[in-house]
Amino acid sequence: MFGMLKNSLFGTTEETEYKLLSSETKEGVSFEVRRYDASKYAAVSSEGRSFDQVTGELVKKLLMYIGGDNQQGEAMGTATPLIITVYPRNDGVLSRRLVVGIRIPTMYQQSPPTPTDSAIRIEERPGMTVYALQFGGFAGESEYRAEALRLTRILGETAPFQRKQYFCCCFDPPFKPYGRRNEVWFLQEEP
Repeated sequence: MFGMLKNSLFGTTEETEYKLLSSETKEGVSFEVRRYDASKYAAVSSEGRSFDQVTGELVKKLLMYIGGDNQQGEAMGTATPLIITVYPRNDGVLSRRLVVGIRIPTMYQQSPPTPTDSAIRIEERPGMTVYALQFGGFAGESEYRAEALRLTRILGETAPFQRKQYFCCCFDPPFKPYGRRNEVWFLQEEP
């Protein structure tokens, strides 16, 4: 636990690099289209409990892992954003299935430390192009759903993005009181 706190407070934070393809504003709402390269992520999933019930627990597992709770005892620093993959139902409510992932920092991409928690898996995620909408404040399920709805309306019915899942992204530690950055990402369908 101390390693997690020390890593969060004093460790390095690396923002995941991307290529900005475009910045657009429609109806007063600004969003970006970005390209992210393939990377390794530490991920943990849950089924059966709601977004707000389980995200804190899953995030803590990942922060413990990158803070040194791994077989090598390596405190890796932090990479942002923390990405929560959600699966909305037809009515927009999030299903009780989600995956929380954090990108392994660049220095450890080739050989990530082995998790000691069997719930954490290391996965190779392919490159992706996303529509990204940024917003501030503390975000839970209702805030992410509202922003996802706003991005859906702005993109319209013809935009080529996946509608069966989207990403809720957080760039800040939970104890940061203001100036917070959150994003909703829609995965662009590849042609």
